[in-house]
Amino acid sequence: MSAASDPVISVDDLCIRLESGEAVVEGIGFTVAPGEVLGLVGESGSGKTTTALALLGYTRPGVHIDKGTVEIGGQAILGRNPGALRTLRGTVVSYVPQDPGAALNPSMRIGEAILDVLRAHRSSHVAKDSWRDALARVDLALPGFERRYPHQLSGGQQQRVTIAMASVCEPPVAVLDEPTTGLDVVTQDRILAELKALRDERGMAMVYVSHDLAVVAEMADRILVMYAGRVVESGRTADVIERPRHPYTRGLVAAIPDLGHRGTLRGIPGVSVGVGNWPQGCPFAPRCDHAVAECDSAIPTLDEVSAGHHVRCLRWHELTVNGRDRARPSSPTASDLESVRGGDSTGDVLDVKDLVATYRRSHTGHPAVDRVSFTIGAGECVALVGQSGSGKTTIGRCVAGLHVPASGTILFDGAQVAGAAKKRPLETRRRIQIIFQNPFESLNPRHRVGSSIARPLRGLMGLSQREADAEVTSLLERVRLPKYLSQRFPAELSGGERQRVAIARALAAKPDLLVCDEITSALDVSVQAAVLELLKELQRDLSLSMLFITHNLGVVAAIGDSVLVMDQGSLCETGPVDEVLSAPTNDYTRRLIAAAPRLPDAALR
Repeated sequence: MSAASDPVISVDDLCIRLESGEAVVEGIGFTVAPGEVLGLVGESGSGKTTTALALLGYTRPGVHIDKGTVEIGGQAILGRNPGALRTLRGTVVSYVPQDPGAALNPSMRIGEAILDVLRAHRSSHVAKDSWRDALARVDLALPGFERRYPHQLSGGQQQRVTIAMASVCEPPVAVLDEPTTGLDVVTQDRILAELKALRDERGMAMVYVSHDLAVVAEMADRILVMYAGRVVESGRTADVIERPRHPYTRGLVAAIPDLGHRGTLRGIPGVSVGVGNWPQGCPFAPRCDHAVAECDSAIPTLDEVSAGHHVRCLRWHELTVNGRDRARPSSPTASDLESVRGGDSTGDVLDVKDLVATYRRSHTGHPAVDRVSFTIGAGECVALVGQSGSGKTTIGRCVAGLHVPASGTILFDGAQVAGAAKKRPLETRRRIQIIFQNPFESLNPRHRVGSSIARPLRGLMGLSQREADAEVTSLLERVRLPKYLSQRFPAELSGGERQRVAIARALAAKPDLLVCDEITSALDVSVQAAVLELLKELQRDLSLSMLFITHNLGVVAAIGDSVLVMDQGSLCETGPVDEVLSAPTNDYTRRLIAAAPRLPDAALR
């Protein structure tokens, strides 16, 4: 191997354990060449973020690196004292976090924050305008931008600032931990373009951590798929995405929504095994349709399928090359929707007319929603899409009575409802429920799951404690959660479990209309697929109507009957999902579709 092709990242037999001895990451090894992007994918708890943070010599409290080696740019990372690591972080390896708002110092202006990095790693005497090139690199060289504070920026701008800070010292390696999760497709596309420019122009190697295989397929040269702390499949991106040979990888690919393919997604059954609960054999065996008795006796070895393509499965050679198998029904026709509505095509559950909503700042009304009108029929799912700040969440809050409109009317079952929820009749509040984007913030951390679900049963349905407890068990079963979770606190659940608890709590009131505000944006693709499967089942069984707010056009294709496209507070295009996604008439809609990440066609066949 020539010096020019020597790996800039080299990891060998990395093992990370809890202080109690349980393994978190076991036997991880890989290399990354200059200018190469390695994708680390897997569900929450698979060990991908733990592995990525070890590249910076960092572990979370209660966790330690047990053995192995990590070299960045020829320098050993593990075993160094904190002072030496601080020197390497920023000059040899940098980090872009998932939540830039929490990572940026709220009391420091943007320009000063960039200068602070330069002073720490380059020289204490740097030019006062040294921030200029860093901001220009991420397309943020706006007049006065350097004087803004983090709270004055959008989420996408905050993320681009963290990229500027990570690249200002020109390190050869960057670790990116879910850098576009929760961002709209246009902002995500811009950030991915800037990361590609850093890779191509500066030869920066990257380790890109994500659960979104569509984004990873666009960014990465090679992919490592992790499950229960081990690599279960690795290889060139095309091999792993288009020809997955491990059942887990196949499940992840099949769970990814794609805007060009309508149909029901397939979630991976069961839940990922937690640290300390790894079985003796293959940890994926309890969830695998192809498991045999031998799978429970020993951990499979990492076998080579083809040049550079490895898989950890006893039966990989027996499985078909492409495992993507999903039903792809066509969009509901007008007659289909009419039959769901009981034959009454005029019986709209929700009718919003000329809705205007504003936010007040310094005694000046700033319009967030401008004269928006739409209807939702019984059993219909209307998807509301657009960039961050387009007004879609404000519309959902107005429908739920959490934001009082400036003007316009909201008709529910033909009757006008008050703008504020507290002024609506109890029965109306029961029939309109909202599920928020972050279930951890919407669930009371001091209340057990059973108590959170029982509250609307008692307050809105008038059930006794005994009746409510029985109904809680039924609701948990409906959202596919075991009964024992009713005694857990939200902090003891995974993100997907918390979101299903939030759905169960909303369903407790037996609503006719469900407002879903970005409820899958931060979930693993497999959990997202399970949640979307559940909602489609509820829509079919209960004739439930939904206003589904999202920025993910693949999710729109999976669950929506019709779609409303928002741009700067106004509707710019509406229509059936298939028509809008396949033949958009508005330039803004075309930009959204063009910016959405897509799986390769070979993976979709």
